Amino acid sequence: MTTVAFLGAGIMGAPMARNLLKSGIDVTVWNRTEAKARALESEGAAVASSPEEAVRGADVVITMLSDGDVVREAITAAAPGLRAGQVWAQMSTVGVAAAGRLAALAAEHGLTYVDAPVQGTKQPAEQGTLVILAAGPESARLVLSPVFAALGQRTLWLDDDGASIAGTRLKMATVSYSISLTAVVAEALALAQGLGLDAALVREVVTGGPMDNPYFQLKSKAILEGDHTPSFTVTNAEKDTRLIVEAGESAGVKLDMVAAAGARFRRAQAQGHGDADMSATYHASFEAS
Repeated sequence: MTTVAFLGAGIMGAPMARNLLKSGIDVTVWNRTEAKARALESEGAAVASSPEEAVRGADVVITMLSDGDVVREAITAAAPGLRAGQVWAQMSTVGVAAAGRLAALAAEHGLTYVDAPVQGTKQPAEQGTLVILAAGPESARLVLSPVFAALGQRTLWLDDDGASIAGTRLKMATVSYSISLTAVVAEALALAQGLGLDAALVREVVTGGPMDNPYFQLKSKAILEGDHTPSFTVTNAEKDTRLIVEAGESAGVKLDMVAAAGARFRRAQAQGHGDADMSATYHASFEAS
């Protein structure tokens, strides 16, 4: 039986760990806020008091944490419990520069590094329908096959070397699309309202036409109903806009749309919406909201 050390039990990590447990995989969970890990105990997870305790003896180590610095801290703390050849699937969104540093950290500890960020937010994580963007050697793919099958609807293997960070590079492009689209939907609805119209008319016009898509339906519904229950928070989206812009700069690519979306998320944060779903960028269109 595959055993997994899961580091991170937040909005994404908790449902991912839960799906591993449902599939019969032995999971030990660690989280900086231990209460979040304890919430999985009744579902069969073992709870570790430290990253070192979590990773000791595990076949696979998964990190699903907020940023590259936190991932580095967790793996550094886990170091005494790691063993050479252990598979580390780094599934957090950390950006190109940090992903490269984490690959180097894996090499320092003799770990088999798999760069494997996911496309999808809370609901796909709960449903086990994430898309996993992965790079890593064939030997790790065999170990990870039941793990990734429990977490996602499909895995795109992009390279046989995790240090290529091909998964992270693709994630920057795909998350740029989702973040920018959220800002575009929010602005269109806000403009209609600002012009004295019922913002729902925008949804009525788009629905069923060539511009319609499930994502538009999801985010426009959330905005119109004022339901910003977090699937992916404003704070996380703002963090990702910075990582995406940095990735573009490193490649000589100008990313005006996502840079503008980042400015909107920062305004929404200043308004107190940081912990809300990123659809709350709608409020950034109004001075006091």
